Amino acid sequence: MSFADLLTRVAAELALFSGVGFFIFAINDLIVDLIYFGRVLWRRLTVYTRHPRAYASYFVFRENPGFIAILIPAWDEAAVIAPMLKATLYRTDYDNYRIFVGHYRNDPATAAAIASVQDPRIESVTVDVDGPTTKADCLNHLYDALVAYELQADCSAKAVVLHDAEDVVHRYELRTFDGLIDRAAVVQLPVLPLPDPHSRWISGHYCDEFAEAHIKELVVREVVGAAIPLAGVGCAIARKPLAQLAATQDGRPFAGVSLTEDYEVGLRIGALGLKTMFVRILAGPNERGVVSSRGHFPATIGSAVRQKARWLGGIALSGWDRLGWEGGLGERWMRMRDRRGPIAALLLVAAYCAAFLWAQIRVAEELGAPIHTSFDPLLVKLLTVNAGLLAWRIVMRAGFTTSAYGLGEGLRSIPRMIVGNVIAMLAAARALSLHLGGGATKWDKTQHIFPAELPR
Repeated sequence: MSFADLLTRVAAELALFSGVGFFIFAINDLIVDLIYFGRVLWRRLTVYTRHPRAYASYFVFRENPGFIAILIPAWDEAAVIAPMLKATLYRTDYDNYRIFVGHYRNDPATAAAIASVQDPRIESVTVDVDGPTTKADCLNHLYDALVAYELQADCSAKAVVLHDAEDVVHRYELRTFDGLIDRAAVVQLPVLPLPDPHSRWISGHYCDEFAEAHIKELVVREVVGAAIPLAGVGCAIARKPLAQLAATQDGRPFAGVSLTEDYEVGLRIGALGLKTMFVRILAGPNERGVVSSRGHFPATIGSAVRQKARWLGGIALSGWDRLGWEGGLGERWMRMRDRRGPIAALLLVAAYCAAFLWAQIRVAEELGAPIHTSFDPLLVKLLTVNAGLLAWRIVMRAGFTTSAYGLGEGLRSIPRMIVGNVIAMLAAARALSLHLGGGATKWDKTQHIFPAELPR
């Protein structure tokens, strides 16, 4: 066998491996699409014909609105925490809440930034160890501070809300949680990354992924009876279920060694047999958009890879060990989808390698090299079907991005899929390396920015 024949054989085997994998994934995704659009059609024919559309602005204040605690863990956030707190205090349309902000004893800049915002609704909580530990550990210290405050003030929080130091909190968020938390143990609002004009391709690919995940994917999870994993921001946990969770983990509701403690909380509460809810609700009849959590996402390759490696490692690798495969068929199906990231990255590597080899072989043929390539008819059919499924996937990605961000971002989402693929491959390699090395033991955070002009 000549070297050219060997390259052709290797390219064909790589194409077959990736083609079969992508076909299975594409059929899986297609089933999710069909369930989503079926639900949309059913609700339009039934629910929306009998009931008026709900708006967050319609949630009226009770005579005594429930006390809501907002937990914000912070490490090295001096650049964003003060404007975030000021914006939250100014924008929030709710009367009974308190913000617990955690910072470490060796992070005086963040402590000073928190102290610069003078408001009785803010409680600065010092984590009395040198940071960073893990985000979950910081959240557990904030939970302890909340318990101490409840005992001192002789009150109990109705819900505990999670946010990050760079988040833009919607003004109707707490009003929405107050109106809905009695119906579920967990309420998750959509997360919509803010477009970054200085990072259209790297930061922008988060817009595409979250638009599809938080318009379609989480809705389908509810339909099939799977628990809603928390995104760590824009989410509320009812007080009693959080205490139940803490009771099962030595008084710590958040798994201190987990890299994706927010994701785990949603699934663990669902495993207790309690309802978890994803809510997309319009702000008001004369207002644009849905009630959601906004914020800027990583704008460089390095920071995006670090963040996604943490997600992949926490969900797909250590999450497999920590959470297993409990629950019904829908729950297991969704956990499988959550954990397919490393396999998808491997398939992408195989596909790109096959494409590169075939491109070299084709160039050699054009230059007159004595190479005679032949393609297995079944492989050709498989790749043809996959091309059609890929076209559908592109339409879905562009459509959901357009619905959330407009046509310009929707069109950009098409070439941004390649950017997302590259980041996914690099992140999978980093996640696997960290996992085999025993896992990350501290907060692997990225630098954040807070928008100069706040979205409506």
